[in-house]
Amino acid sequence: MIDILEHITAIQRQVQQTGEEVRVVLRRTYQAEVEEVWDALTDPDRIRRWLMPITGELKVGGSFQLEGNAGGEILECEPPQRFKVNFGGPASLVEISLNAGQDGESTELKMDHSVPADFGGASGALYVGPGWDGALLGLALYVEGKLEEHHDPQEMANSPEVIEFNKASIHAWTKALRESGLVSEDELRAAVEASVNQFAPGSALDDFI
Repeated sequence: MIDILEHITAIQRQVQQTGEEVRVVLRRTYQAEVEEVWDALTDPDRIRRWLMPITGELKVGGSFQLEGNAGGEILECEPPQRFKVNFGGPASLVEISLNAGQDGESTELKMDHSVPADFGGASGALYVGPGWDGALLGLALYVEGKLEEHHDPQEMANSPEVIEFNKASIHAWTKALRESGLVSEDELRAAVEASVNQFAPGSALDDFI
């Protein structure tokens, strides 16, 4: 069983806009050392265990493709601390950075996803945020040894339990977006509707506003 509240509150979420750029920022601490988290994030055989299969040349200048999802190019890589890729298009940039926790046995992960503001503005946080929450959930369950050997991430993603997690995630991102002050209530409602249709289909929209 997933402790939904624990995993939702473990993630810090921010929506920012600077000039012509919108940023979605997530932070989470993992109970594993930096090298272990880095390896889980960059080894194809391990990525498929908690996210989905990945193909490509995983080095700077190489490209990658997540099965049934987005692909991109690896722009920067500094093991075991940070990497930067474009994701789903050249102007959509994702940077992951890792830092050791004060106890030396945990890892603080920061994910920064930036896109041009004209890609839909700050409302885009509700299009991508819950998906990133789900990825960080899978990573946590994996590095903390809570996934079975033959676990299927895609099967789990469609489970009733994860749909409930997605609902809580939409609530959390709605709160973060509202607190950012970057969107009107009409824009927020439209973004929530799109997010619900994608991540929690069949749910009542009014439950999220």
